[in-house]
Amino acid sequence: MNGIEKITARIETDAVADAARIAEETKLQCEALLAEGEAKAQESYWRKVKEGVKAAEDRVQRLEKAADMEARKSILSHKQSILAEAFDKAEQKLLALSGEEYIAFLASMAARAAITGREQIVLAGKDKKPYGSKVTARANDLLSAEGKTAKLTLSEEEGDFAGGLILRDGDISVNCTVAALIAQARQEQAAAAAAELFS
Repeated sequence: MNGIEKITARIETDAVADAARIAEETKLQCEALLAEGEAKAQESYWRKVKEGVKAAEDRVQRLEKAADMEARKSILSHKQSILAEAFDKAEQKLLALSGEEYIAFLASMAARAAITGREQIVLAGKDKKPYGSKVTARANDLLSAEGKTAKLTLSEEEGDFAGGLILRDGDISVNCTVAALIAQARQEQAAAAAAELFS
C-alpha cells in the first residue's frame, strides 16, 4: 500500500467514524428534542385539561346559582299566588259579613281608628241604613270602655266603596274600607316576600 492509499484509507476511516459520530449525536439530539416536545405536549395537555375542568366547574356553579334563583323565584311566585288568593278570599269573606258580625267588625274598626272620638263615620250606601246607628252606638261603647272620648256620629254622606268605613274629622280622613285594609295587608306581605327572596 503506498502513501496515497494509506492517506485515502485513513480519510475514509475518519470520515466513516465522523459520520457515525454525527449520526449518533443527531440521533441523541432528535431523541432529546422528541422527549422535550413530548414533555411540553404533556404539560400543555394537562394544563388544557385543568383549564377545561375549571371552566366546567365554573359553568356548573353558574348554572346551579341560576337554577337556585329560578327555584326561589318560582317558590315566591307560587307563594304570591297563594297569598293573592288568600287575600281575595279574605276580602270576599269580609264583604259577605252581615248582621251582628258586620256591625261588630265596623264598630271595632271605627273605635280603633278614632283619634279624637268626635269623627263622623262614613259608611257605604248599602250599609248606612241597616247598620249605621248600631255601628255608631257600638263604636262609642267601645271607646267609652277604654276611657276615651266617645262622640262619634254617623255622616249624612254615603261612601262609594264595597264595605268598611271612612272616619272623617274635617279635612282629615282615615280610610278603613275593606279594600284599603286588604291592600295594606298585601303590601306588608309583598315586602316580607321580597325580603325572603333577596336575603
